[in-house]
Amino acid sequence: MKESPRFPAHPPEGKGACVDSARRKRREKMLDAGEVRLLMLHFLSQGATWGYELIKSIEDLSRGEYTPSPGIIYPNLSLLEESELIQVGDPLATRKCWRLTAAGERYLSANQQPLERIITRLGSLAVLVNNRSIPEMERAIHNFKMALNGRLSQQHLCRESLYNIIDILDDAAKKIERS
Repeated sequence: MKESPRFPAHPPEGKGACVDSARRKRREKMLDAGEVRLLMLHFLSQGATWGYELIKSIEDLSRGEYTPSPGIIYPNLSLLEESELIQVGDPLATRKCWRLTAAGERYLSANQQPLERIITRLGSLAVLVNNRSIPEMERAIHNFKMALNGRLSQQHLCRESLYNIIDILDDAAKKIERS
């Protein structure tokens, strides 16, 4: 298998490890398969579409912070079709365009509360991204990480210092939660 410059065969290790791989791992766990299927049905309820458009709709909902892969979307489209919740609009078309069936509409209607929670969660992620991208916030987070990593990387850090750092972090978390 040829190694791609963007996605190396082996993840980087050590001090220069790629932050992107950590973000990608978080994104993969953002939604389970059932939640992705529910979102797909939601977007199909707005009109017939194809797989790529479903990917873009979910990505737009989270403002780019979660993008399901084709490897998640297309098998779930097949499963939804086998479950008769969706069907192909024109079987002779070069690109499959799916639409919701009456059974799919009933299923979606019965699952409105979980759907609303998923939409809220992805919307909150978009707000988080916007707030974290404020330059002053980015600087403060960077400074915090550098100070913490610099201190924790010291080889002979005594237990008392570790507990002081833990207390400081807990206090900061409480202040942020209550602000």
